[in-house]
Amino acid sequence: MLYFKQDNIRIFKGDCSLILKSMAEESIDLIITSPPYDNLRDYKEGNSFDFNVIAYLLFKVLKPGGVIVWIVNDETIKGAKTGTSFKQALYFQEIGLNLHDTMIWDKGVFTSVGSITVRYPSVFDFMFIFTKGKIKTFNPLIDRRNKNQGKISGTIRQKDGSFRRMSNIGKEYREYGIRFNIWDINPCRLSHNMSMITREHPAPFPLGLVEDHINSWSNKGDTVLDCFIGSGTSAIACMNTGRRCIGIEISEEYCQLTKERILNNTIQYKIDRVKIS
Repeated sequence: MLYFKQDNIRIFKGDCSLILKSMAEESIDLIITSPPYDNLRDYKEGNSFDFNVIAYLLFKVLKPGGVIVWIVNDETIKGAKTGTSFKQALYFQEIGLNLHDTMIWDKGVFTSVGSITVRYPSVFDFMFIFTKGKIKTFNPLIDRRNKNQGKISGTIRQKDGSFRRMSNIGKEYREYGIRFNIWDINPCRLSHNMSMITREHPAPFPLGLVEDHINSWSNKGDTVLDCFIGSGTSAIACMNTGRRCIGIEISEEYCQLTKERILNNTIQYKIDRVKIS
């Protein structure tokens, strides 16, 4: 059911498997979402969904060359990680997607989900990047300050263990280089300046994280899908970056949160971005 529409943003309320079935095949340029992580958070309509069905339907609606950004983590049960994230990644490959990259979201803080009496604190989530065939869009973020200065020199080790001279010897290092695939971005924290809208969702996306992925894997005017849109951060990110957005959410309350944020047309919370150096 279409819950709300404004400009290039459409929010649907209901079971995402049913809504995805009604969507045109190969109509989406980029999918970015974070499904319920095992039982690590409590959501209004529960944590269960049929992953295999959702994965297949996402494959069908994704355009050739399109990208899926799947952000997940694993629960620890009786001292052992479930490995759900890896099982999902392997299944995406089984149905025909390429595992383009395994990226890391370094949150920089311990979220207190899990025990630190027998292991190191977990401070990251997986960001699996899948493509449907050969990737069609990549706009690399050039914001990592190079540590090296002066002219490029040195050698590169070959597959057989030997060395060869670098092809760009003599050129100057640029001040900034391409970002690495570990992204240091703080999660949303409860604070006096966080709006009540995002306080009411247990795991809101950091706006900067979503915008960076949208800018990396799509172009202005492209259509972005978030099939677990939650508090609506993906919709706000699409508004800010000039993309079309389709959001799906089963919870009436979360749909209302998303609607309020879109109508306000303002960023409801501030993110302290960790500067990459």
